[in-house]
Amino acid sequence: MYLREVGFWPLLTAKEELVTARKVMRGDQKARALMIQSNLRLVVKIARYYGRRGLSLLDLIEEGNLGLMTAVNKFDPRKGFRFSTYATWWIRQTIERAIMNQSKTIRVPIHIMKGLNRYLHTVSDLVQRSPGKIPSVDEVAAAADMSIEEVKKYINLPMNPMSMDAPLDLEDGATMVDKLKD
Repeated sequence: MYLREVGFWPLLTAKEELVTARKVMRGDQKARALMIQSNLRLVVKIARYYGRRGLSLLDLIEEGNLGLMTAVNKFDPRKGFRFSTYATWWIRQTIERAIMNQSKTIRVPIHIMKGLNRYLHTVSDLVQRSPGKIPSVDEVAAAADMSIEEVKKYINLPMNPMSMDAPLDLEDGATMVDKLKD
């Protein structure tokens, strides 16, 4: 229903956008609401791009709407850019942060996630450039502009949480909880 309704709100022309943005700068709340409503389709478009990354589409849209509101509050039409160009950065940024903060069972700090993503992308790029060759720690560190210690930290970072109730081995069926002392 929400996705259908978003399509009915008209987009602003460049001139209407400029006039509305100036009103927003003067504190006009109706102009602010119009600016937000007119750009909700942009949020949906960007949120769809981030689908299947741990959050539902509606959660992504909700986070994107927060980014859109921030963009409306901070937009300065005197700089000569279209609002959608400016808002796209804020929408993406809030969606990406939400994915990093909310998509994992255990929250990993954003700076660790960014470093891990940089490490993983670098390894992927190096493997694609030289298929069949596993890049060394030194090569990854140089390509990612990281220290060797940082790369080793990301290599040893556990990726998937393990349930405390999962069996440790198949023979006796003991779990991690069974092995821990009170």
